[in-house]
Parts: sequence; structure tokens; C-alpha cells
Amino acid sequence: MAKALQGCSWTLLLLLCAAQELCAWAMHSAVEGPGLGPPGEPALLAGRVKRGWVWNQFFVVEEYTGTEPLYVGKIHSDSDEGDGSIKYTISGEGAGTIFLIDEITGDIHATERLDREQKTFYTLRAQARDRQTDQLLEPESEFIIKVQDINDSEPRFLEGPYIGSVAELSPVGTSVMQVMASDADDPTYGSSARVVYSVLEGEQHFTVDSKTGVIRTAVADLDRETQDRYEVVIRATDMAGQLGGLSGSTTVTIVVTDVNDNPPRFPQKMYQFSVVETAPVGTAIGRVKAEDSDVGENTDMTYQVKDEEGMEMFRVTTDSDTQEAVIMVQKPLDYESKKVHTVVVEALNKFVDPRFVDLGTFRDQTIVRVSVLDVDEPPEFRPPSNLMEVQEDAHIGSVVGVVTALDPDTANHPVRYAIDRSTDAERIFDIDANTGAIVTGKVLDRETAGWHNITVLAMEADNHSQVSRASLRIRILDVNDNPPELATPYEAAVCEDAKPGQLIQTISVVDRDEPQGGHRFYFTLAPEGTSNHHFSLLDIQDNTAAVHTQRVGFNRQEQDVYLLPILVVDSGPPALSSTGTLTIRICGCDSDGAIQSCNSTAYIVAARLSPGALIALLVCVLILVVLVLLILTLKRHHKSHLTAEDDEDMRDNVIKYNDEGGGEQDTEAYDMSALRSLYDFSEIKGGDGGGGPAEGVPSRNPASQLHSLPQWVQSPDLDFSVFRDYICRKVQQADEDLSVPPYDSFQTYAFEGSGSPVPSLSSINTRSSGSEQDFSYLGGWGPRFRQLAALYAGRRGEEDSEES
Repeated sequence: MAKALQGCSWTLLLLLCAAQELCAWAMHSAVEGPGLGPPGEPALLAGRVKRGWVWNQFFVVEEYTGTEPLYVGKIHSDSDEGDGSIKYTISGEGAGTIFLIDEITGDIHATERLDREQKTFYTLRAQARDRQTDQLLEPESEFIIKVQDINDSEPRFLEGPYIGSVAELSPVGTSVMQVMASDADDPTYGSSARVVYSVLEGEQHFTVDSKTGVIRTAVADLDRETQDRYEVVIRATDMAGQLGGLSGSTTVTIVVTDVNDNPPRFPQKMYQFSVVETAPVGTAIGRVKAEDSDVGENTDMTYQVKDEEGMEMFRVTTDSDTQEAVIMVQKPLDYESKKVHTVVVEALNKFVDPRFVDLGTFRDQTIVRVSVLDVDEPPEFRPPSNLMEVQEDAHIGSVVGVVTALDPDTANHPVRYAIDRSTDAERIFDIDANTGAIVTGKVLDRETAGWHNITVLAMEADNHSQVSRASLRIRILDVNDNPPELATPYEAAVCEDAKPGQLIQTISVVDRDEPQGGHRFYFTLAPEGTSNHHFSLLDIQDNTAAVHTQRVGFNRQEQDVYLLPILVVDSGPPALSSTGTLTIRICGCDSDGAIQSCNSTAYIVAARLSPGALIALLVCVLILVVLVLLILTLKRHHKSHLTAEDDEDMRDNVIKYNDEGGGEQDTEAYDMSALRSLYDFSEIKGGDGGGGPAEGVPSRNPASQLHSLPQWVQSPDLDFSVFRDYICRKVQQADEDLSVPPYDSFQTYAFEGSGSPVPSLSSINTRSSGSEQDFSYLGGWGPRFRQLAALYAGRRGEEDSEES
């Protein structure tokens, strides 16, 4: 039966394709006419009637399952006379593989099964050739074979599976989400790709729009606490839902989200906890938690204490992580005062949805009973006060005060007292262990310590581990036991020409006591100073006094220092007094009254400086004196050394003549002995081999004495290393001593300037005895050098005679 139906369907499809081909052929003939080729194509042969291709538009049905090749269509040229002289060929997509052509008839067959969803059409080219010459009889023409669609693809949900959400208690018709299916069939051909949607499972709670695929709620009582998710199956059917259409389905998971529609509820109406009475403030007693069927932030809640009694003794905080109420101690508990406390705790949601207020109040209450447990507690101090006072002149053993401590337990054990000696290391106070009476243990002095802070211990007589501590402040009350004293050792200066009534000094005093009514001091001159007629003392009535002069002028030659005794008395009781001395110095002043000098300057310094400071000052002065003497000694030694060296300085033998001589006849213008002071002519002549006058005999010819200098220079036995060493030593000293200016006066006479018209007169170059230097040119220098020329020319003549 199925095969028969399949055969009928294929027959109908073939008839339909044939009808389409006939229609296309009729349209083609109407456009081109018989024997016409494609528009615009020129005739291949001159004078030949234009011919063209004759074929229909081709279609082929997809998914063909027959055993024989599927006939596609026929191509034909109007020049074909049926004698087989024309050969038809095709080329292009699928030519020779998918599509085959009969070379003689032009029939095209499909040899493979085609799928339109993979390829919708094929483009090929047809040729008509002469079988003998293989020449084209018609221009090559392109044609298309379209694959005809059939409904062979079911709709598919490409984005599935789907997950959507909707809030609980949403009204009917609330949109949840949209699903969409796609069909691979041709949407332009028939109804193969027209899809409609329907609900297969879950239609009791949700619906779907058949055209758009939008899923909506079908009921208004979706409750997340009852069911938090739904699995809905959506089906998509093509052919617009008609019989024979293909379908596909997908599963949509719809999650119901929470809203705050449930109030918090305590599982119990009463909770019981216990805590010891010594629990410190802030101790957590226990935790309670209200349950909420909602989730997320809808379960966030806060807790509070509702009753006044519980609010006074306890407080409640919320643990944000566990949403629990933490009950904590707010005030110290006492078993003896109250053994059981009742606390009302209320829980309420943080976030309330106003849409669901009508469902009821979103809060709940529970009762918490707290039992206080008895423990052995240390004694408790019963104030009066932690402050006590005692006079500083109290005798040892005087009672300062009494502290009291009681055992708060019902047993009421006896209490013993002690002082924490770390707070009273000097044992200034003692305490009676049984009565708690605090007494003085040493003499008190307010000026040394005006306050004492001690710690008193109270413990059970039979259990010393139960100890309480109390801080006690003891104030030492002042009594007048210190006389007033001058604030400083006062010293004043008075000009010799001072006038009567002139203010010299203002006196103030200090008193270590602190009377409650304040200080009041009285000033007067001591009895030993009443005979003084030079100065007066005036009590200013503000705890100060003023000293004035009583006479006209003073003479510091007669007396330069006055000592004025001053008696100071306080207001008591009892009244105490002391005597201080004001030192008054007589000084010389200028016309404006400014002090110039006083005879007792050293005394003033000594009085103001301590002995140690004076010794240190004297040592410093002594060190300075020694340093000054040492520096002077070094300078004198250095100066003498420089003087000794200066005596050897060759520059002292250079005599400057800034004026021009009187000529060759002027023999008094300079001292010739200064020029001869460096040389011992007697020794030179004595070592000359007898060439000069005898020792001790003065020469008759003064020119011969003057000529001895060149003769000494030219002696071959002389050693000039002495001069060279001396000059080098001086240069080295000048280089090393940066504080001494350079010896700029040293001149080198070994060289003359290259442009000088006068030859060198230096005898350094005439060391050898065989010098051939000629001094005859000196005669041409003029009258002023005539004497010099005579001296050297005469010396030259004597040397020549000796050599001859």
C-alpha cells in the first residue's frame, strides 16, 4: 500500500513538472519564435537564416529514489534535422557526473539523488557541434536546472533547550519567553516551511502563541514554594499544521522565581537559655532563628526586643550570614537580685512587597527565658566614696578613713582587707584587715606628695582567690609649716647721684604651702636693719613690697655695697616668717641714668656663678693664655729662622740705582765695597799661582783690584754647584710654602734676549781660563761706559802679557 502511494506521488510530481515545462516552452516560443537564437546573437554563416536553441526551463525533483535515471529535459537546436549530424554536449556544474546528455537527441538525465537544502540550482552550458567537423553550429548557451523542493525537512529548534523564568503569583497571560523553530524547506514554494506552535506537555499552566511562539502563563496561582520549576514541551509543525506536515519539539524549563509572599515564623513559641551571673557585658547567651519559606533577599530579616524588661538587660543583634538572632547581655546580671528574665524577641522581614501586604503581617514573635546561674562571687565594695582626706601633720597611726566590702553571695562569708603594695611601695598607709580602717604609716608631707593613689583588696576570709579591688584617692590637706621666702636672691644697683624716693627694687616671695584662703604676706625691715637711713621698704598690700632710696646721692668710694635685711611674714595659722637680704650696689651712671660701672663686678659674677663654674672658667682662661704664649713663641722662632735665611739671600747684595751717575769721574755715587763683599779677593789672589800682589799688601793700582772679579770667575778651580744647590733649595722652599710669595726677584743671567743689541756681560759663560771674550767693544758705548771699558780692557791686556 505504501509503495503504491509512493508511486502515485511520484507520478503526480512528474505530471506537474511536465506541465511546467510545457508552459515554459510556450513562453520561450512566444518570445523567440521558431528557429531563433538568443537575442543579440549574430548569424554564424553569411546569408544563413538565423537559428537558435530550442529547449524548456529545467526542473528536477529532489530526493528522487527511482532506479532509473530521472529525466530532466531536452535541448534542441532548430538546425537539427534529425539525421544525427549534430552532437549535443554540456559543461558546468555536475556535467558528466550528476547530469548526462544524449549526444544525438539532447535528452538530459539526472543520475544522482539531489537535495535542495544543500544546493538549490545548477548552472550549465550547452553546445551544438557538427559531428564531422566538430565546429559550433550554435553559440554556446547557459541554462539552469533548478532543484524542485519537497517537504522533506521537519522544523528544528536551533536554540534549544530553553530556560525561562516567571515570578510566582504572576497574572494570567504573563509573557515568559519566546521560542522559534526553523524549517530548511523552501519558504517560497508551497507550505513546506510554514510553521505553527503548540503545547504538548504543561498546557495546564502555560500556553504558546501558534504563530509567534511566545509562551505565557495560563494560571495565576503559580507558587514557588509548591513547585519551583516546570518542564513544558513545545511542538512546531510545518505545512501550516495540515495533515501530512512534519514536526519537531523542544523542552522549555520554566523556573518560578520568588517573591516575598511568606512572613517569617519561629518554629517554637518559647526558648530557654541559662547564663552565669558573672558573665561580662556583651556575652552571647544563645541564638534563635525565624524560618522563612522565601529565598534570597526575601529571607533577610531583623530582630528586636519588644518588652521593656528584656530591653533593659539584654540586646539582640542579627547575624547577616545565618539570619539568626543573637541574644547578648547588656547589663550585669545578679542571681541574688533576679534569677529568671523573660525576653520577647520579634522577627520581621527587611524587604516587604506592598503587593502582598494583604496576605498578613510579615513579622512574628517568640519568648526567650534566661535563667541566671549562681556563682561564688568576690566581695563587693560598698561606697561611700573613693576619696579620703587627711591633714599633713597627722600623727602616725591616725585614721584616714574606712572602706567596707560585703560578700554578695547568700553565704555571706567574712571579708578581709589588704593594700596592694605595688601602689604603696613606701608603706605610707596601713589597713586593718578586719575592719578596713586605713591609717597613716609614716609622716606625711603635702609639699612632697599632695595626692596618694592606692588600691585596696577585699577577699573572702576562707577563699583568698575571690578578690575585689578598689582604687582609693587620698588627698593630703595643707597646714602652714613652711615660712615664706624671697623669690630670688635679689640684687639692685643704685646710681651715685640717686634722688630720695627713687624705686630701687620690687620684692616678691614664694611659699610652699597652699592655704585654702590664699596667701597673704607682710613685709617689714628686719630689726637689724631698722637703723638703716639710706633705704625704705613699702608694703604694697598685694604680696609684694617696694624698696626706695631715702637720701640724696651715694659715694661708692666710702661704701659700694649695702645689705638690706627684709622680714617676710605669712598669714598662718600659725604665722611663719623668714628674713631675706637685698644686696644694693652703688654704681657710676651717665647723665641719662644708665649704669656705667660698678666696683663689685667680679663679686657679682662670683656670686652668680657656682664654684664649679668658676673653676671651669679659670681653667679655660689658663688654656687660652698657654695657647697664646705658644703661638707667640712659634712666631718668634719662625721669624728668626727667616731672618737667618734672609741674611743669605743674594738679593740683599743687589743695589738699585734709580738715578743716573755723574759720569766716569763720579766715584762717590756708589760704594764699591758692597760689590766686593761677596768675594774674598785675598784668597782668590792667593790661589792664583802668584799671579797677583802678595797677601796683605794693598795693590797700588786700584784697577788691578777691580779686575780680580773676572779673574775669579774665570778660574777653572771654582765650583758653581754651591750656587746651583742654593738656588734649587730656595726654589723648592718657595714651591712648598704656599704662604710665601714667589721670589720674583731671581733673575737668570745666563741668556740674553735674541734681539738685544748689547752682548751679555755675565761671567757665568767665562768659567774656563781660556776665555777669548773681548771687551774692547765697551769703548764704543760712549763716555758713560769709559771707566768700565778701561777696567776690562786693562784686565784683558794683563792677561795677554801673562800668556806671552
